Amino acid sequence: MRLLVNGTERQLPAGSTVRDAVAATGADPDERGVAVALDDAVVPRSAWAQTALYEAARVEVLRATAGG
Repeated sequence: MRLLVNGTERQLPAGSTVRDAVAATGADPDERGVAVALDDAVVPRSAWAQTALYEAARVEVLRATAGG
């Protein structure tokens, strides 16, 4: 299926979850400081593995960084 991940079109297999999209960005799904929005709604980390993706979904994966 095709979806947008951080503004870039990506192809992920049918049945992929939010956790799979996080991994596709190169982020470690178990890393602290990672947040995800699916179609502008925040997805709690506890739901990443159960939240199915779908064709044309918009996923934003955000990583906190130190600095100022």
